Amino acid sequence: MKIGDVEVRDDVFNVKVKKHVLWEVVKWQLAKRRQGTHSTKTRGEVAYSGRKILPQKGTGNARHGERGVNIFVGGGVAHGPKPRDYEYPLPKKVRKLGLKMALSDKAQNDAIIFVDNIDLGEQPKTKKAVEFLKNLGVDKEKVLIVIPEKNEVLYKSFRNLQNVRVLLPEGLNVYDVLWANKLVIHKECLDRIYKKVEA
Repeated sequence: MKIGDVEVRDDVFNVKVKKHVLWEVVKWQLAKRRQGTHSTKTRGEVAYSGRKILPQKGTGNARHGERGVNIFVGGGVAHGPKPRDYEYPLPKKVRKLGLKMALSDKAQNDAIIFVDNIDLGEQPKTKKAVEFLKNLGVDKEKVLIVIPEKNEVLYKSFRNLQNVRVLLPEGLNVYDVLWANKLVIHKECLDRIYKKVEA
């Protein structure tokens, strides 16, 4: 199939999209990103004495042991969260298929723009970045820009723009592709995108 004047491979940009596969990959990606550093103290960890707080009988109060149990304010938490790793394995085939489907979804909705050049000059300038997006007609959209090599000027020019993300082909992922309304891809990145979904 063709996108603009660029011939692209059907097995990457024209795959049948299955929502469930995309959902699986996004869920896996977001689980990997979780820090999992949440932690609560159990009754054995709170800073209270283990002494019995009042006699068992004769005071008219309920039968209580120590101050740090979970029914008291400031006591331990029963079955609370502890640090853990949320990452889980997802087959490579599913991950690659997900990326193909995400790219196909954008291609089928005319949301991919190929460009020959992204030149914003020698110094980082957000103003020039906005002009570049205006020329493409995507300045009001959420945009993912795929560039062929690390470029400080591009990164710094676009990073002030809330709705723009810049990635190398190797960093292309389902979540960011689906997040964007438009994909702006440098033509030189095409072979590396193919390599990513095959490798």
